[in-house]
Amino acid sequence: MTTTATNPVPARSRPLVDGAAAASRVLAKLRHDPAGIALTLAAPVMLVLVFGYIFGSAIAVPGSGDYREFLVPGLFVTIAFNLIPAMITMARDSGRGVVDRFRSMPISRVAVPFGQAAATALYGLGCLLLMAACGLLVGWRIRTGIGPALGALGLLVAFQFAATWIGMFLGLVIRNEEAAGQLSVLVLPVGMLSNVFVPTAGMPAWLRTIADWNPVSAVTAAVRELCGNPTAPTNGAWPLEHPVLASLLWTALLLAVFVPLCTARYARPRD
Repeated sequence: MTTTATNPVPARSRPLVDGAAAASRVLAKLRHDPAGIALTLAAPVMLVLVFGYIFGSAIAVPGSGDYREFLVPGLFVTIAFNLIPAMITMARDSGRGVVDRFRSMPISRVAVPFGQAAATALYGLGCLLLMAACGLLVGWRIRTGIGPALGALGLLVAFQFAATWIGMFLGLVIRNEEAAGQLSVLVLPVGMLSNVFVPTAGMPAWLRTIADWNPVSAVTAAVRELCGNPTAPTNGAWPLEHPVLASLLWTALLLAVFVPLCTARYARPRD
């Protein structure tokens, strides 16, 4: 009698296969949460409208540029760097034992965090496109053509993917949804201490140095450059003088640090 053997999935491809399944699970959950989707999509729209119309005519940009064109790329990066949802979600799953159940399954340890990060990046892409449409309505324009604009979009998605790993790692460390929500107050200033809303040239020297070397500042400057929008003084800081390269290096560094940390923490049994 002839038996038919089933070929197992190669070990090298399992993280990707398991990660794709985990991403599908996250996206499936989102489809059944219309209120959450509405709130998530409303946030970038409100950012553009509030800052575009309320502050748009009140803040001067170096070189007499349009503040809305200066601001909108920074708002893109603010959304991309929003690691709070990933932090709270992972803290909730860890506190409720969901992580323990996934850890007991015969899947790659990196699969679930990878799936969460991939789903967040895909969902974030939709938010960025919606924000871009709102930006066009308030006066933001792309001055360099479709190619550089797509490059800026790809850079934003990659940066969001890296930031999500930071959020997941913090959530795994905290393991408490309420504590994660309270910690978000301390996370927000990291994004604010940058060139997103105003140029850093007017800051005190020590604070300006921190802001200029903030990854958020580099990515913001890169998006402004790629879209042909008004830029801020570089203050002699290397990341702002070479923003695209600096953004790629920051993204790679964040992934190199937090992917192993998050994966190791995820695989670690609860104390």
